[in-house]
Amino acid sequence: MTTRSADVVSDEPGAQGPFLPRSRFGRRRGPRPGGDPMRPGLVPAAILTVTFLAIAVAGVLSFIGLPYVVMSPGPATNILGEAGGKKLLEVEGAPTYPTEGRLDFTTVSVQGGPGVRVTTYDVLRAWVSGSDEVLPEDEVFPPDTTEEQVEEEGAAEMAGSQTVAAATALRALGKEVDQVVAIAGVPDGSPSKDVFRAGDVLVSVDGDAATSSDAVRAAVQRHEPGDTFPVVVRRDDREQTLTARTGESEGRTVIGVGLRIDYDLPVDVTLNTGNVGGPSAGLMFSLAIYDVLTPGALTGGKDVAGTGTMDDDGSVGPIGGIRQKLVGARTEGAEFFLAPADNCDEVVGHVPDGLRVVRVATFEEGRDAVTAIGRGDLGSLPTCG
Repeated sequence: MTTRSADVVSDEPGAQGPFLPRSRFGRRRGPRPGGDPMRPGLVPAAILTVTFLAIAVAGVLSFIGLPYVVMSPGPATNILGEAGGKKLLEVEGAPTYPTEGRLDFTTVSVQGGPGVRVTTYDVLRAWVSGSDEVLPEDEVFPPDTTEEQVEEEGAAEMAGSQTVAAATALRALGKEVDQVVAIAGVPDGSPSKDVFRAGDVLVSVDGDAATSSDAVRAAVQRHEPGDTFPVVVRRDDREQTLTARTGESEGRTVIGVGLRIDYDLPVDVTLNTGNVGGPSAGLMFSLAIYDVLTPGALTGGKDVAGTGTMDDDGSVGPIGGIRQKLVGARTEGAEFFLAPADNCDEVVGHVPDGLRVVRVATFEEGRDAVTAIGRGDLGSLPTCG
């Protein structure tokens, strides 16, 4: 949701009235020699005219859309806590343990983009805020992207980050987690539009095991556009054989689906994050999952916020809006912030007072940093300085 705060305009002190100050004798001085007396009401009328014009200009500026995006600090949310009486993190199929403290994932409030235009007021307010950032729209969103596509992509990235986070935490606990290839989406116009569904797990393609996205593409490329062949998928915990139909895209044979790497998790992990989108909470999700699956409080009761994508190999990737996330974390009371190593150049010089930034490049580094924070062993923590 995009919100805009009302601007308050302070008027300059008005000009003096039409008469000169009283003389020391208590009588008003007359007009200057040779000058015409100023007509009563002339200056107030001028002030009213200027004020009216200022209001009219302000009204026009508030409706002119600009091709920019305003990024502001968003809320920081404790993954170990609750929202609306419901736990944000739920785990089934494995023992869980009580914990304390906070592991906050941070967000950025994005104003503008497809379907939503910012105004001159929005841009001016962002420039003077000290914490907001103004970027050209085409630097944030691909050209010709619709508002619906942005929301769908954000939701898909959030779902993917949660799955990778769960796999990372479980692997750190010694659990075996198998990787699978799943259907990310089936766009309109796809030759297999009515065949596949988002979430279908590919078992085999034309007789070849779907061990990776490259293996799937290789099996498809053996065919000409217009061919059909069998594909075995797992849907609703049941395997079934479907008939894929092929088409052509940029000179290549395709079945017209998006693919994503998924995991066959040995436990069920649910993260109730509402309408927040994007992949940048992967690190904090993985740490929270690890925390509830291990005895004791990983944070030692401390308030730790952070950000960073989580890759399949356990590496932490850079994100956008790091400066806004630092402000949002401190506003919510965080004392420590885990920042991706590749974002350090954007962190230096922009750390709010009272917040200590810790540089992390892998899940293991993030886990070790939080453990050290919980124990009060702060001397060895790496920073972005």
